[in-house]
Amino acid sequence: MNNQKQETFTRSDIEASLKKKFPNLSKFEISEAIDAILESIVESVALDEKVEIRGFGTFSKKFIRPRKFINPKTKEVSYLGETATMHFKPSKSLIKI
Repeated sequence: MNNQKQETFTRSDIEASLKKKFPNLSKFEISEAIDAILESIVESVALDEKVEIRGFGTFSKKFIRPRKFINPKTKEVSYLGETATMHFKPSKSLIKI
């Protein structure tokens, strides 16, 4: 088991990092570029495509099996069909950071 604590990397961290690397771009331009990239990734994964970004990781669709659940207030049993969620697997080079 890996005992390393994984750090999170937020959108504002990405924007700040890109602002340092590309000082000639405005914060709005950087934000628009990030939006376009993320929207493209989400659309592709929704269409069952796998998105691989070398040195960063892979985005794919993960299916969650159908299951039943019980409402704790009413004790009513309900069923939830199969659902899908986005899955991210970081690359080995990203994990080492």
